[in-house]
Amino acid sequence: MTSIFDAAGKNIACTVIEAGPCVVTQVKTEDSDGYTALQLGFGDAKVKNVTKPMMGHFEKAKTAPKQKLVEFRDFNVVAKSLGDVIRVEEIFSEGDSVNASGVTKGKGFQGVVRRHGFSGVGDRTHGQHNRLRAPGSIGASSFPSRVFKGMRMGGHMGTDNVKVKNLKVVKIFAERNILLIKGAIPGHNGSYVIIEKKQH
Repeated sequence: MTSIFDAAGKNIACTVIEAGPCVVTQVKTEDSDGYTALQLGFGDAKVKNVTKPMMGHFEKAKTAPKQKLVEFRDFNVVAKSLGDVIRVEEIFSEGDSVNASGVTKGKGFQGVVRRHGFSGVGDRTHGQHNRLRAPGSIGASSFPSRVFKGMRMGGHMGTDNVKVKNLKVVKIFAERNILLIKGAIPGHNGSYVIIEKKQH
């Protein structure tokens, strides 16, 4: 993340997103697919890492292999054809509201204190030896003799698909296809995110 100052001198925390250039790798229409959509490719991939079927897919679009392919339904930009390049300034402008989708950082196996914000059992001054971060009781006695579904316990944390809505595009650097979006966006540095412009 970074920060910039607005016209009033207020410091705004922003996330820097490289959002292009994106290449049209497939055009879906009502006649051929039953709905309209554009498939966009981003980031150059090594040929050795691309399967032969996918190489044929990219050759049809007359473009180099791409690392990430994402389909956008009902794309409302001027009609595009295979191989066309879409740049940031064609879609976004400063002040737009956008939604950002990504995969959150993976944190591995975590206990209840970190995963759910539990306080632990008692404290060190009341005879607790190794129970400071324990979950405590998780179920009843002979009835119902089981643990209810959804019980908050330790487990795998992170790597969830998350969408953050109503973020604001603060600034655009068109020559470098970079967006500055106010606030935080899910995912680690360098991860892929999907930015969708909100339709008014």
